[in-house]
Amino acid sequence: MMKMLDGRVLAERIRERVAEKTREFGHQPGLAIILVGDDPASHLYVQLKEKACEEVGFLFEKHVLPANTPTDQLVLLVKQLNARGDIHGILVQLPLPSQDEDAVIRTIHPAKDVDGFHPQNSSLAPPTVLGIMKLIESTGESITGKHACVVGSELFANPLQTFLAERGVETTRLDPSSPTLAEQTKNYDILITVVGKPGLITSPMIKPDAIVIDVGTTRVDDKTVGDVDPSVAEANTGWLTPVPGGVGPMTVAMLILNVLRAAHLQHDGA
Repeated sequence: MMKMLDGRVLAERIRERVAEKTREFGHQPGLAIILVGDDPASHLYVQLKEKACEEVGFLFEKHVLPANTPTDQLVLLVKQLNARGDIHGILVQLPLPSQDEDAVIRTIHPAKDVDGFHPQNSSLAPPTVLGIMKLIESTGESITGKHACVVGSELFANPLQTFLAERGVETTRLDPSSPTLAEQTKNYDILITVVGKPGLITSPMIKPDAIVIDVGTTRVDDKTVGDVDPSVAEANTGWLTPVPGGVGPMTVAMLILNVLRAAHLQHDGA
């Protein structure tokens, strides 16, 4: 059987550490989230982030706007938040219904881009990537010299390749629509999938003792499921993140850690 990487337990430890460091810091970090439209999943994700901020003592602001809000209005709101000293992190909940996501994200000051999406942001990495790295580290396995694959888009694979390379891991991106995907994935020590296609990764596609990180989330019959087929857990050996309860909680935990880092950087810079 595969060993489960419990993201909830690890995330709780990180939140406790952030709360402790926040008290030592002496200044209240602030996060503002812009939420556009009525997508239930987006509203749920924002609720989880709000709860985490409350737990660690952050200032939290939620700006909920109609789905038809013009892009220039979102840009103006971001500029207003950029100018505020009590807001250290700004997050635009994606995807947006129809607005120009690029234009809105690029308006966020790089020092306040706690999602790590701004092209000029060199201080804060995407929380999901940070969460994945923490989960891999939690296995206690030495990953230097191992080979990893990311099944998903270049946008997601690129920052992961950078972080894994720093730890001596060579990473390859695999196209989820490739007809030879099943033959390719079983050659890698670390398999990270972020597609949103239930059952995409099956038991024969996984190398023995591999670390499997399932980032894909899809709602099926009122349940959240990942890209990895449920039978994998019993049929294979190695490590696996559950869905839910794996990468999701870690992403939220690393987001609030980014907000604390941003607050430190802005305060020290001032």
